[in-house]
Amino acid sequence: MNKTKIEWTDFSWNPVTGCRHGCYYCYAESMYRRFGRSFEPRFHPERLSQPLRKNGPMRIFVGSVTDMFGDWVPEEWHSAIFDVIRQCPEKTFQFLTKNPKRLKDLSPYPQNCWVGVTAINQAAANTAIEHLAEVSAPVKYLSCEPLSGPIRLDVKRFPPAINWLIIGACTGAHRF
Repeated sequence: MNKTKIEWTDFSWNPVTGCRHGCYYCYAESMYRRFGRSFEPRFHPERLSQPLRKNGPMRIFVGSVTDMFGDWVPEEWHSAIFDVIRQCPEKTFQFLTKNPKRLKDLSPYPQNCWVGVTAINQAAANTAIEHLAEVSAPVKYLSCEPLSGPIRLDVKRFPPAINWLIIGACTGAHRF
């Protein structure tokens, strides 16, 4: 696990790395390519015990260089990760996906899990909200970054679906 400079979390934990979404703005893929590493999804069982070795409450972003809910992530990987999460009730585990249709596969989530969806535009926000409304998690959120256009949230239609909102611009080499 690594200490992070991300404002909304304390550590990143990457028992899975790599992604197949192919987003043009992906910071993780750019970083992997820069260092000549493959960005193919990979499970790292040797990293599973990392949260168990940290004491006290903290927020942990699970899979900062992958999409834990990508179609390529098998159930066995999820099971191993959630086994560790259940052993750490004092820690908050934050998930973020671009594939919200898989969120309900693991619902209900343990009480120490926050579940979020990336929404860069209105269409993605609409899809995210629909799927988050079907999920049982203590905190459900949208990450509107990189924000590529306006998003209007209909809070009267989906008030319980969103507890938290992250808004940000695209940064780095691929900013618009």
